[in-house]
Amino acid sequence: MTFLPNLLIHRPHSSLRGLDFIHTPENPALFLDPKTKNHPRIYTKHTHTHPQMDHPKHSSLRSNLAFLALFLACVVYVCIWSSSSSLINPLFPFQKRGVDCASQTVSHQFNTTTAATTEFNVVEDELETVLGKASMDNKTVIIAVINKAYAVQDVKADTTMLDLFIESFWQGEGTMTLVDHLVLVAVDQTAYDRCMFLRLNCYRLETEGVDFGGEKLFMSEDFIKMMWRRTWLLLEVLKRGYSFVFTDTDVVWLRDPFKKLSKNETEDLQMSTDMFFGDPWNASQLINTGFYYVRSNSKTIALFDRWYTSKDNATGLKEQDVLLNLFRGGITGELGLRVRFLDTLYFSGFCQNSRDFGQVSTVHANCCRSIVAKVKDLKAVLRDWKRFKRFMSHKRSSGTSTTSFQWTGHFGCWNSWAKTLVKKEKDYQNKSVCDSKVCFKKCK
Repeated sequence: MTFLPNLLIHRPHSSLRGLDFIHTPENPALFLDPKTKNHPRIYTKHTHTHPQMDHPKHSSLRSNLAFLALFLACVVYVCIWSSSSSLINPLFPFQKRGVDCASQTVSHQFNTTTAATTEFNVVEDELETVLGKASMDNKTVIIAVINKAYAVQDVKADTTMLDLFIESFWQGEGTMTLVDHLVLVAVDQTAYDRCMFLRLNCYRLETEGVDFGGEKLFMSEDFIKMMWRRTWLLLEVLKRGYSFVFTDTDVVWLRDPFKKLSKNETEDLQMSTDMFFGDPWNASQLINTGFYYVRSNSKTIALFDRWYTSKDNATGLKEQDVLLNLFRGGITGELGLRVRFLDTLYFSGFCQNSRDFGQVSTVHANCCRSIVAKVKDLKAVLRDWKRFKRFMSHKRSSGTSTTSFQWTGHFGCWNSWAKTLVKKEKDYQNKSVCDSKVCFKKCK
């Protein structure tokens, strides 16, 4: 550094090597060429700042900005990817679907500082989503189970069991809006596709290694397996805090059944019957698990858990028989349950018809062997119902007793048992003839 009068000459860095940088009061930014120091030239205009001293600072700032932009781009990408993925994001293993990216970040940070469990840590699965969508205000849903045989028409058929079931909500009194609270549980893909096509609340219940698509004849091995699978699902629903009405798909709803069900919250379970003997508290009633209402509480969860775990010691018995044995064995007293058995006047079936068209809420195609027979006779039930409504809408119907109307005979279901017996007899005879021929050949 060289001192001159009123001058301070700096030797700059390599980029300005060979030039002298002069500070003067009059010329705060002058450079002198060593060869022509008498003729200063202005190269730049700075105020008390060395031009080379700012270059590293600007470079560092630009580097930081580039890194920050790259980091923000990565964060945005992860957020978009995690929200659109159908799988749980491995970066946020406890995230809840539908929560925005900011909430995920807050939740992730929260989880690292506390062991407390919050709503954000609950993974909302498909079953919970469907139940929540269908739920009434009091967390009650209606559940039915379908398979391909109930959902798809046979070549010779003009309707299906599912079609009749949904049609009854349209034809019934006060039942139309109840479809919004109906959850259809499909045990095969075809039934699920049909449910989705009808724009209902659908849930796909998968059972590995088992095909529930075809018709399951009453008391066949596959029929029993399907009933137990159904029981397991209903236990899951109770554990999630949902009360429900379970209904078979071969039940037509002619009136809102909730108006006939007891509203007493101390009653844990209300069960339909094949035959009603007059006492709603008699545990020896012939129960029918095709229609019942159950409240979700610790007692009913314990009952369904005991019911389901009893399947391993119930070879050859359907789930309805196992539950009946539990009732008769005193499980209601053991668990402190209050179980009401429903009168067939209101909740009837083919085993025992309702005595009054003016009181009946549901009709179940029980005591029937095949789907073809059930469909035939349930179509007759809906015809009877429409005739009844049309007659009662006329002025001349005033004063007519609703007990005077009669149901059409359930001939399809009655004959289904006879056909089954005839078929079994023929099979037995054919087997006997075959055995005789084998014996004859051996003897010969």
